Amino acid sequence: MEPFTSYTALAAILDRQNVDTDQIIPKQFLKKIERTGFGKHLFHDWRYLDEQETQPNPDFILNAPRYQGAGILVARDNFGCGSSREHAPWALVEYGFRAVVAPGFADIFFNNCTKNGMVPVALAAAEVEALFREIETNEGTQLTVDLQTQTLTSPGGLNFSFAVPPFARNCLLKGLDHIGWTLQHESEITWFEEKHHGAQPWLLAG
Repeated sequence: MEPFTSYTALAAILDRQNVDTDQIIPKQFLKKIERTGFGKHLFHDWRYLDEQETQPNPDFILNAPRYQGAGILVARDNFGCGSSREHAPWALVEYGFRAVVAPGFADIFFNNCTKNGMVPVALAAAEVEALFREIETNEGTQLTVDLQTQTLTSPGGLNFSFAVPPFARNCLLKGLDHIGWTLQHESEITWFEEKHHGAQPWLLAG
């Protein structure tokens, strides 16, 4: 997982509340165990006019030329509600987003983001509204999400603080998922296993 310290990228807006995980990545695409291949299906029902994904929907805002290549998504409240599918942050990250900004997130989605290298930035509704206004008014607006200082800044002078739980923040800064964090203690784990199996060798029998 790539470390996340400070990230500056083009911002895109999604003016919808209660965006659920079935809209982020619909159920028909959850047929494999790999973490890759989901980005092309992100927001499938909104991005395309056909099931084959050959006809982009010109009315869907992320299809607008001005938002191509965006790396930060700014949305409305309760983003990521619905099922607990981890495929939702997989799809967002593979599409190109490394941070999502909203007034609130579903708890499981929030945690799934931090486990997959993406920062969920929870701000007050008025702060998100100010970001919407600046991004809509100024094409090409880039935002900076600084995880070290836990601040979000804009070219227009907006400067907002946000919070990420300490353990999740530490893992993101170091580029570690939970497995990677655990492997930092591999020598202690090996020592424990050898001691444990030495004292109870029958556990290895058969």
